[in-house]
Amino acid sequence: MNISDQLEKTALENPTKEAYIFQGEGVNYQEFNASVTKFASTLSDLGYGKGDHIALVSGNSPLFMIGLYGALRAGATVIPINPTYTVDEMSYILRNGDVKAVITLDLLLEKFEHMDGLLDVNHYFVGESGSGIDLNSSSLSTKMKSFTRSVAAGSLDYQKPLIDREDVAVILYTSGTTGKPKGAMLTHRNIYSNATDVADYLSISSEDRVIATLPMFHVFCLTVALNAPVMNGGTVLIVPKFSPQDVFGMAEQYKATVFAGVPTMYNYLLQTGKDQVDTFKHMRLCVSGGSSMPVALLTAFEEQFNVQVSEGYGLSEASPVTAFNPLDRPRKAGSIGQNISNVVNRVVDELGDEVPVGEVGELVVQGPNVMKGYYKMPEETAVTIKDGWLYTGDMARVDDEGYFYIVDRKKDMILVGGYNVYPREVEEVLYEHPEISEVAVVGAPHPELGESVISFVVSSNPSLTEEEVVEYCQAHLAKYKIPSKVEFMDELPKNTTGKILRKNLREQVTQS
Repeated sequence: MNISDQLEKTALENPTKEAYIFQGEGVNYQEFNASVTKFASTLSDLGYGKGDHIALVSGNSPLFMIGLYGALRAGATVIPINPTYTVDEMSYILRNGDVKAVITLDLLLEKFEHMDGLLDVNHYFVGESGSGIDLNSSSLSTKMKSFTRSVAAGSLDYQKPLIDREDVAVILYTSGTTGKPKGAMLTHRNIYSNATDVADYLSISSEDRVIATLPMFHVFCLTVALNAPVMNGGTVLIVPKFSPQDVFGMAEQYKATVFAGVPTMYNYLLQTGKDQVDTFKHMRLCVSGGSSMPVALLTAFEEQFNVQVSEGYGLSEASPVTAFNPLDRPRKAGSIGQNISNVVNRVVDELGDEVPVGEVGELVVQGPNVMKGYYKMPEETAVTIKDGWLYTGDMARVDDEGYFYIVDRKKDMILVGGYNVYPREVEEVLYEHPEISEVAVVGAPHPELGESVISFVVSSNPSLTEEEVVEYCQAHLAKYKIPSKVEFMDELPKNTTGKILRKNLREQVTQS
């Protein structure tokens, strides 16, 4: 079984159930499945199938869903790409990923035109964005025009190929924080198992209406807000781009029951939603991932909206989810929870031996969700997967009840005069300050101590001073953990999923 087969099964069992709602229009499972089959048929007629790599470059839309499930049904491998990437960023992935066809929106064609001479792409399958772009315009090159086809073509009379569960379904390129992006190869087994295990662990059913505002090209949304509800016949509420008002509006209009977001989204919802509490009255569960959620933010959000937030953990190489706070047992603030079904997390030392309860080590993962490896990078794969265990690069600890806690990224740790300082520990303290809404902590080179602690702060009070922030830290942190410098910012740099970019802040410190 794979996710495309499961969609077919759901369409047979519950054809009139709404699969997704987009811009006020609902599409049922029978209609969704028919569109997927038609697109798979189109791909097959053009000679695409097993082993062919097809890029999916789109924001949150029906095009993404049809493109993903249709390409998978045809046996192709899908490479989702962030549509906001620059020409250089996108062309690297298209070349490195050996992409033969692209599914995209009309408004992005100009970007691909700039890459035409660099790529070996044969077809562009184009969905309309409502931008008013004329696909026959002379501003598009001859090659672009002659190879443009709509995803709406195709036949329902289609015989799908035999797909093995170990065939690569999706290649997800990591953000490349330590160099060029790496393509994590996720098999049909990886994708299907994580979607079903997450749906089971979070009790996602056909009664659920899940808000998908995280980017669909990101693995968190792909599994938790898209594949998991589709596995059990739930309804995906598509929000093209995150905004608090759009989320509140969608939640109220369609009585949303599940919301998935990263901590910065929860922060925005909290800051702007004091008069929107009732819009979440049907919400049975909120899930958080992508980065650690400050305890102060989690507690404030739960109190304001009267809904439980279950924090979890995942990474692209694990399809992505490995842990979530359980729904049938107490949730522990600050914890990423326990092992989800069929997945095992461990905390190990540098030799790979499990450390005692409460001690810090590296988090490693094993399960049917762990990737096949990095595309065309056997050396990187061997470093990351050892003896069947995926080494995450995250430092963690586990308590005596099996709840895991992320301490920080291994590479983000700051070494001050021989002492380990984990940025999250300092950030948690600063988030408790009533006038600080966002914070990020990084290390900076220091001539005597090796490194020093630098904090970047967004405050609701323009009069807040560096001295006041440092004084606050002195009351809550050991001396070596106290920031030596506080930088005030209007907004912290973030990626498209809302994750704070410490890398950018480190570069800013280095250059200053």
